[in-house]
Amino acid sequence: MKYSLRSSFARWVLLLFFVVLALTIVGRAVVVTGAIAYCEGFPFCVPSHPLGWLKQAHIMLVGVASILMFGVLRQAWREQRHQTVLLPLTTILGVMFFGQVLVGAMQVTLAYPPHLVFLHTVTTIALWVSLLLLVYTSGILTVDNKTVDDLDKRQRVKDFLALSKPLIVGLLLITTYGGLVIGGKAWPSFSLTLWTLIGGALAAGGSSALNQYIDRELDKNMQRTAKRPLADGRLTNAEGLAFGLGLSLTSYYVLACFVNGLAALLSLTGILYYVILYSLWLKKATVQNIVIGGGAGAIPPMVGYAAATGHLDWTAWILFAIIFMWTPPHFWALAIVRMKDYERAGVPMLPVVRGELETRRQIFIYTLELIAVTLLLPILDLAGNFYLIASLVLGGALIYAAWAVWKQGGNKVAWRMYKWSSTYLVFIFLAIMIDAVL
Repeated sequence: MKYSLRSSFARWVLLLFFVVLALTIVGRAVVVTGAIAYCEGFPFCVPSHPLGWLKQAHIMLVGVASILMFGVLRQAWREQRHQTVLLPLTTILGVMFFGQVLVGAMQVTLAYPPHLVFLHTVTTIALWVSLLLLVYTSGILTVDNKTVDDLDKRQRVKDFLALSKPLIVGLLLITTYGGLVIGGKAWPSFSLTLWTLIGGALAAGGSSALNQYIDRELDKNMQRTAKRPLADGRLTNAEGLAFGLGLSLTSYYVLACFVNGLAALLSLTGILYYVILYSLWLKKATVQNIVIGGGAGAIPPMVGYAAATGHLDWTAWILFAIIFMWTPPHFWALAIVRMKDYERAGVPMLPVVRGELETRRQIFIYTLELIAVTLLLPILDLAGNFYLIASLVLGGALIYAAWAVWKQGGNKVAWRMYKWSSTYLVFIFLAIMIDAVL
């Protein structure tokens, strides 16, 4: 395929390349000459030495490059929405560019913490690799799109929201906040809460979008998922992939800059766990998909705990274990109700492979193990009497629901178990939070 600058998109990308190159050269010169010391202030400064103009030039180039980057992103999302290489690549580049600007500003504000220095270096390398790839691919894959699709903006907002699975995001944020509270043994500050939950929401939403991108063909075969935006064709594959990658990458920059490095790293681990280990491999490979894959959903409370404390200890790992043990009975109950869907889609869920009776028995066994794990907190003196009483009451109700699933069978009791287990998780973490601040 021959490289060409016939399309306006390719020409704008090439212009962006030269501006970012000038920005990089001037930025390096500022570091080498120490020009930053001769022009204090942001976004504008008054130079006290000729070298100070070098820093001011760097700031101005950041502004020009930012405007160009925004324009390239806008053009990609308007005209290249069917390009499964260009749109995700442009989105990744845009997130890394603005993330690099944020990291650079935060380094100065926070006196150059090691994790931001490292992130700045890694982002520089990744940004240049992405930019070079975009320059090359834009000259091969794009042609001028004179007509932009007339899209229903309101419907697109709804579709992108659906792509992020907001109900699941909300449940994960509750567990994240629980980790924040129990880690700090108090209600956290507004600022810490805000940035931790924003980062967590972006990570969960991005992971969900990537999961739907991976499962888009599978979803078409399931009644429950056939109307999802990608499966139904309301959003293009490129949009789904770009949206998921963009949110996931943004979440890391938010947590690294406004929370701490450990919280950001844990969140990234959760994304990779869910997208690569579960969605790409386990879901279609083994009947243990939900058991092993449950670790992805168990990471958010650890993110909250790390955000509050900067480290992990036994309490954080028990919070992880609670959700890890909660996941199988919760999703197996749904799998019983939707067994024909999973069978038609070729997903080896437990009721499909080993039958409904064995699934009902396993739901009860895992529920007992879950309640035992929740009691580790008071046994190890990591929680007080309020949590102990609440965990016994809530656990007893959940065991009763699981017992009904095992002994009675049928979709009705399985659906009741599915709904009640979601409520249980909310209330057990609410009990953890109240106990922590008492």
